[in-house]
Amino acid sequence: MTITLTEAAAKQIRSQIAKRGKGFGLRVGVKNVGCSGFAYTYEVADELRADEQGFEGHGVTLVIAQQSLATLDGACLDFVTEGLKQSFKFDNPNVGNTCGCGESFSLKAGAGKGRLT
Repeated sequence: MTITLTEAAAKQIRSQIAKRGKGFGLRVGVKNVGCSGFAYTYEVADELRADEQGFEGHGVTLVIAQQSLATLDGACLDFVTEGLKQSFKFDNPNVGNTCGCGESFSLKAGAGKGRLT
C-alpha cells in the first residue's frame, strides 16, 4: 500500500495546520458522490483513529480511513495552481474517468473494489 505526497502538498498542509492552530496531518478520504461516482474529501486531522492509517512524507502525515485505502493505493497528492484556482489534486492510477467539472471520478474496472461503503 503506497500513498505519497509532493513537497507542495506538504507545505500547504503545514500552512493549514498553522492557520488552524492545531492538528498533525491531513485526513483524506473518498466518498460516494457526484456525477461520476466518487469525490475526494479533505480535513485537518487532530488524531489517528483506530480505523485509519497514517502515511508520512515531507514532515507531514496523510491520514486515510481503511475503507479508502484500496481506492487511493498508488496515488500521489499534490497542491497545484491552475489559473486563479489553488487546490489539492490527486494523481491516482485507479481513476478511470472524471466528470466534466473534474470534481468527481469513477474507478477503473476492478480498482478499489469492495473497499468503499
